[in-house]
Amino acid sequence: MDLTYAPFTPFMIGPTKTLPGISPMEMADWLHRDEAYAEQMAYRDKLVKTHRDVVFAETPEVAGPAGELLNLVKTTLAETPDHEVTKDTMTRPDGVAVPLVGDHPLALLARMTQEDFCILWRPEDSDEHSLIGAILCFPSRWLLSEKFGRPMIGIHEPVPNYDDGIAKRVQRLFDALRPDQPLVRANWLVHTSPELHQPLTEEAKAKWEKAPSDKFWLRTERQSLMRLPHSGAVVFTIKTCLTPIEALTRDQQTGLIDALRGTGEDMQVYHGGLSHHHAAIEALRAL
Repeated sequence: MDLTYAPFTPFMIGPTKTLPGISPMEMADWLHRDEAYAEQMAYRDKLVKTHRDVVFAETPEVAGPAGELLNLVKTTLAETPDHEVTKDTMTRPDGVAVPLVGDHPLALLARMTQEDFCILWRPEDSDEHSLIGAILCFPSRWLLSEKFGRPMIGIHEPVPNYDDGIAKRVQRLFDALRPDQPLVRANWLVHTSPELHQPLTEEAKAKWEKAPSDKFWLRTERQSLMRLPHSGAVVFTIKTCLTPIEALTRDQQTGLIDALRGTGEDMQVYHGGLSHHHAAIEALRAL
């Protein structure tokens, strides 16, 4: 499922004091498809069937927003090439026909796009949005069940530097979202495995430091934020891409070295440990 290029390079942007790389997005660019489509979709089909308890979570409150999201995705895909959408089924570009009825909307969505979907809602008695439903096939070393139902600051509690100030800025961003103006950003990590499905508890992650390796992949997540027009719920999408560092351009390899060197020690530890971090830099330098 590796890519032969890096479609997103957020590490080339450089450090920023604002929320990293947030920009407006046209709805036509909302869903992203790449050369790993067929392999990723086959893997998603398998995960929904065999690991549903890990990749899917719902509350009763998410039924309405999830149905609204399903209709929006169905309408969007019906207008794109290589998708054949009828009332009850969709034939994907890989030729696989998937149902559009007969299951929870989020479970159906898992088999329609390469994106994972999280739905967040702000209760009247809360200062923050909470995660009320998700289909998450490709987590990057976190576990949906540990984050589910929690507010944003609780979801990001283990992340270094995610303090009350950042939490308030994120919440203002959520509150300001308009249905006609979705937003997009991307983040990045360097992994020692091309495995897309990496659920890991926070307890296990706290005790874990990745052993040094000579094989590394750039893992990027294209993330979008949008408000559903009828329910008002916020949808957070995650599109995961994996590129071997050997496939990066020379400028991208240099930019990734600079970004790794500019990462604080607390984030180095959080992302896999100091030895993993330094081994990634050495592997890039050796190319």
